[in-house]
Amino acid sequence: MSVDPHLLDDLEWRGLVAHSTDRDALLAALSEGSVRYYVGFDPTAPSLHMGNLVQLVTARRLQQAGHTPYILVGGATGMIGDPRDSGERTLNSPETVRSWTDKVRAQVSAFVSFEGTNGATVVNNADWTSGLSTIDFLRDIGKHFPVNRMLARETVRRRLESGISYTEFSYVLLQSMDFLTLFREHGVTLQFGGSDQWGNLTGGVELIRRADGGEAHAFATPLITKADGTKYGKTEGGALWLDPAMMAPYAFHQFWLNVEDEKVGELLRIFTFLSRDDIEALEARHAEKPFLREAQKVLADEVTTLVHGADETEQAKAAAQALFGTGDITTLSASTLAAALGEAGAVELEPGGGIPGIVDLLTLTGLAQSKGEARRTVSEGGAYLNNVRIDDPEHVPTARDLVAGSWLVLRRGKKRFAGVRVG
Repeated sequence: MSVDPHLLDDLEWRGLVAHSTDRDALLAALSEGSVRYYVGFDPTAPSLHMGNLVQLVTARRLQQAGHTPYILVGGATGMIGDPRDSGERTLNSPETVRSWTDKVRAQVSAFVSFEGTNGATVVNNADWTSGLSTIDFLRDIGKHFPVNRMLARETVRRRLESGISYTEFSYVLLQSMDFLTLFREHGVTLQFGGSDQWGNLTGGVELIRRADGGEAHAFATPLITKADGTKYGKTEGGALWLDPAMMAPYAFHQFWLNVEDEKVGELLRIFTFLSRDDIEALEARHAEKPFLREAQKVLADEVTTLVHGADETEQAKAAAQALFGTGDITTLSASTLAAALGEAGAVELEPGGGIPGIVDLLTLTGLAQSKGEARRTVSEGGAYLNNVRIDDPEHVPTARDLVAGSWLVLRRGKKRFAGVRVG
């Protein structure tokens, strides 16, 4: 099938190529016809996260350019885990890994198309490692890996003093064997992954050359960092998970809405499918009027829609508008309201205890530091219940005030709000 000859230029413009094997050879391969490529995901958690999303959108870009994806879920490599700087991983049970493998398979399958002549294939490396004997693995794979080169890998070198197990030390052999297996059985000739995987990526390329005399290619995407150089992918509640059960779409949308001005252009290039012209025009408008945060709004909408769908994006936007006083709180679903108020800070009342008055509610939620301050806030017109201003310090909400069956939304001024869940 026909392929986009400008793919590599676009990937580089978007900042998605931190390292690559021979660029000219890679460009020639991508220009001559549909290349079969793969990217792998280890089930080391019950959900993928922001770092994995870089690889998922890159896989989609390659497929849209006419190339053929093989998405690997590491049912075998997930039993071990790639070496990391922070120290030895805790090994998860086989049952846990199998459960997470199923969840990760479902997540990755949503980002590629299984239709057409370049439809995607999802594979599990447990299928070709479970029956492999140790002797065969050492003879057929291990003999191609000089120990001095394995010791030179950056992560391994940093771990030598603190200690690294033979299990994690050997991870590169397993990932390289994945590439060799897909090369032999499916004609896969390109692998990509994060820049922290560069040693594993080149290990597979070298194994294909040594074992079969074949030619393969690899490139690595960069680590995404904040303006201060620290890693993205963390929020106050933990990792930026893609599973809505682990991070609500409202919180996901808020994360992207609040990225720094210095980084929003970079993130638009990496995570959205907007054209170069559209992104550059958006960046120009943002540079002129950054206070409008137009670029962040577009970024949040595009990425949330990509991961969670347009309906959840609209719910997240409606929740933000309602909570800040410009929308109707009563239209929000219980799950969206719970997620939004959970992010802001929520208090749960004991069942059967009744509903406190507005002064006690403001104090209980931390919107006021004392009952005196709470009374002054009400008297000065700064207290709101479900976006309705309350001017009586003696006001006591009733069951009729509960939103979505169990919530009261308290707000002080324009920007500070909190939730109270009535059991």
